[in-house]
Amino acid sequence: MTFTKITEQASKYEHLEKMSVHELLTNINEEDKTVPNAVEKAIPQIEALVAQIVAKLKLGGRLFYIGAGTSGRLGVVDASECPPTFGVPFDLVNGIIAGGDTAIRRAVENAEDDATQAWIDLKANNIDANDVVIGIAASGTTPYVIGGLETCNENNILTGCITNNAGSPLALTAQFPIEVVVGPEFITGSSRMKAGTAQKLVLNMISTAAMIQLGKVKGNKMVDMQLSNIKLVDRGVKMIMDEIPVSYEEGSQLLKKYGSVRNAVDNYNLQKEV
Repeated sequence: MTFTKITEQASKYEHLEKMSVHELLTNINEEDKTVPNAVEKAIPQIEALVAQIVAKLKLGGRLFYIGAGTSGRLGVVDASECPPTFGVPFDLVNGIIAGGDTAIRRAVENAEDDATQAWIDLKANNIDANDVVIGIAASGTTPYVIGGLETCNENNILTGCITNNAGSPLALTAQFPIEVVVGPEFITGSSRMKAGTAQKLVLNMISTAAMIQLGKVKGNKMVDMQLSNIKLVDRGVKMIMDEIPVSYEEGSQLLKKYGSVRNAVDNYNLQKEV
């Protein structure tokens, strides 16, 4: 099958510099509306990878995202949000970006072109066969990401990917590929736009579904969330009040004593049973 980079094809819009602000925003929005439909078509691929991730995490494994540029940053964002949202250890979900943490804020020249560096970065985190590595690359051709997955495959480490071109080298390398084909970008080749949006949506789905499967959500509530600010403490107290018959003050005391919504509710109910 011939591989064509749809993400590099010309935008269907011409003379962007002549558009009014309203026209620019409207046209960008029209393109963005197509992204969820593209993600929907990839749900079977997403489901297959999530099932593998859950199985590995239940056995004590970890999840790693590797990527460069926008893709790498999105992986870092998703990983960094798992501990406060779900109360999991900081090393359960990990985001690694080509060029290191410096590249989160500023592009590091040629970092994505080194096909050996991702494995070095993964080894620094003591990667092993219990873990899962997901490579993220809109183009599906990033050497940093492909090289990382190739070496993972050689070392019996389960691999997946998120890419925005069908039949890409990355998709052919990953054991569990996810291909979300969003078409040409509003600005030709600017894959931080629709491709990046699609990647963010898929990452949300992967981490959220996995954490729910691991029991980190009860009902529809983040019962293990970290209480890192006043807003979250207030939310936690109200979640406790929804579960057990206590006042706001009593809920606040329980939350302070037990450190999480889950522990507060469980200990309250346990004491009532005694």
